[in-house]
Amino acid sequence: MKELPNPTLSLSPVSPLARRSLHRGDQPSSSPLAASAATAQIKVSWAHHLDEVRQAQRLRYQVFAQEMGARLSSKLADHDVDLFDDYCEHLLVRDGQTDQVIGTYRVLTPEQAKRAGCFYSDTEFDLTRLRSVRSRMVELGRSCVHPDHRHGGVIMALWGALAEFMFRNQLDIMVGCASIPMLHNGVVSGDVAASIWRQVQEKHMAPFEFHVRPRLPLPVEEFDQHLQVEPPALIKGYLRLGAKVLGAPAWDPDFNTADLPMMMRIEDLPARYRKHFLG
Repeated sequence: MKELPNPTLSLSPVSPLARRSLHRGDQPSSSPLAASAATAQIKVSWAHHLDEVRQAQRLRYQVFAQEMGARLSSKLADHDVDLFDDYCEHLLVRDGQTDQVIGTYRVLTPEQAKRAGCFYSDTEFDLTRLRSVRSRMVELGRSCVHPDHRHGGVIMALWGALAEFMFRNQLDIMVGCASIPMLHNGVVSGDVAASIWRQVQEKHMAPFEFHVRPRLPLPVEEFDQHLQVEPPALIKGYLRLGAKVLGAPAWDPDFNTADLPMMMRIEDLPARYRKHFLG
């Protein structure tokens, strides 16, 4: 198996950490969530080899291209691969019986974002107002779960491992683009995204000093903003965890989605979730 490169610079002033030392190696996670995940026949781990990353990329292709109709430009057939993957940590959830990867996130740390040239979110939004917190924030992306395993256990297992990662590496802010599919009832339309934007704009906006601007805005004023629809489950979950929306949605024509910029700070986690994830 091909080892992943280890280019990560130090994440803390204590010691120079290589990429693999961001994690606890093969030691089982101590978080209470990881224990409950193991009981439910779910295994959570970080990718240490290229073939493990390829498994995540194949799952992403199945969900984004085959299920959602995204137009991917990957040179590797049946895989979702982009230039940020080589700089990211890849979190995997596996079925405990089959060992199949059934859920994944990728995580881009501040130092690795410098090496990549930017965060992925920089390509969709002007993040100028986040410059004061960039050294403390990680970017979450490419989140997906296999359609046969879309229950709370998988996503909660992912979040538990992410919380532990943040705490261990002294990082306290997570950002990312949360996607809203443009396909609704068999019709491609921005009505759902515009309606969800209206809802979150009323209750879940971040303070003004953190607002960002989309580089390719979804023209929400051209759509019906009054549909009675709920946000996708992932966005609802983020909001329950105290996440805030940073601005209006961008349109991603390749993935056929409207993307909301979101930020979650560890200090904003409700007490019950803080105890659940961090003990």
